[in-house]
Amino acid sequence: MTTLFGGWFALLVAGMPVGFTLIVAALAYMLWQGTGLNFAGQRMVAGLNSFPLLAVPFFILTAQLMNVSGVTERIFDFAKALVGHIRGGLGHVNIMASVMFSGMSGSAVADAAGLGQLEIKAMRDAGYDEQFSGSITAASAIIGPLIPPSIPLVVYGVIANTSIGGLFLGGIVPGLLCAASLMVMVYVIAWRRNYATEQRASLRRVWSTFWRALFPLMTPFIIIGGIFAGIFSPTEAAVVAASYALFLGVVVYREITFARLVTVLRETVGHTAAVGLLIMGVSLFGYVIAREQVPQHVAAFFLNYADDPLTFLILVNLMLLALGTFIEALAILLLIVPVLVPTALQYGIDPVHFGVVVVFNLMIGILTPPMGVALFVVSKVANIPFGVLARGILPLLVPLIIVLVLITVFPALVTFIPDQMLGAAR
Repeated sequence: MTTLFGGWFALLVAGMPVGFTLIVAALAYMLWQGTGLNFAGQRMVAGLNSFPLLAVPFFILTAQLMNVSGVTERIFDFAKALVGHIRGGLGHVNIMASVMFSGMSGSAVADAAGLGQLEIKAMRDAGYDEQFSGSITAASAIIGPLIPPSIPLVVYGVIANTSIGGLFLGGIVPGLLCAASLMVMVYVIAWRRNYATEQRASLRRVWSTFWRALFPLMTPFIIIGGIFAGIFSPTEAAVVAASYALFLGVVVYREITFARLVTVLRETVGHTAAVGLLIMGVSLFGYVIAREQVPQHVAAFFLNYADDPLTFLILVNLMLLALGTFIEALAILLLIVPVLVPTALQYGIDPVHFGVVVVFNLMIGILTPPMGVALFVVSKVANIPFGVLARGILPLLVPLIIVLVLITVFPALVTFIPDQMLGAAR
């Protein structure tokens, strides 16, 4: 087993895509064990045979459609009218826009790529340095997978057999805490660097920008309201969201042409294929893990060293923070969570609480060098050197880790809303 993980890690370090590394390592193990390769194909296909996972491509499509339909500009203008007058104004606008966009995309990468270019250009034009502009854009992007809808929470819900609706509700408070903590840090940085403040927007300006952004802002209410009114499931909600985004782009705003739609669909297929490959690889590698009784060994390890649920969660957080520096978040989610969830349940930890803590932790990972997927995206769209962003992100990790500690120690921050709205049904 040590040889297997060593080989997989070597392939990962060599730069092979994570999905391929998992498949190659698992196939090598199966050939060594004499297992028929027909089983490998069946196992990989079975991993994709999940109705709730259909939500993933449709949420990806929703984010892509929102990005090309003029929604980002409307959201940015409304956020600027609301908080642009606070010291560090465009930094706060950046965060507020991410909170609003999170209700439509569910993806940190979509947030960083869609809003990022617009936000960084505005901040540069206003005199903010590129390190601060790029770093706060990357940091605020992780709000997207916390406030519903959320692609990582959908994936967690599928693999942990946990209520996706409960997870969506559980992410609301941590997402808002994340935004508030980043805004405090932005204010401190802006005060220390003496960034200029802007004039407060008039009520007329606030109203006009709100009206322009109204239809996109309705998206999360349609999704969450429809789910909890029993009109559609979380998977069907993704289809509704994509249809609504298409309606806005084609009929209401008339920004999406046929050529743009083809480009969006092509990009969505590419992103979905990458996720699908990863799921197939993890499904096959999961067979190896189960056969070698890795979950039982992991449970025994934690039960030996963690006397209570809080100690277990602290150890899990430390492990995930370390893994997040060099392995992408979705790979960790698919590979590690099936091993950890049974142990978490043995400690009596609420699966919704555990899921939100894990996803929040992994979102910090996408900001952490050397992997830092969000940093790479911002570096690409804004043409800022990766090293500049890697240094600039460090002070912004502090408030995020504080929020991680809070939601770890106080489960009610996650579970209160699901308990109130779903009760025993979750």
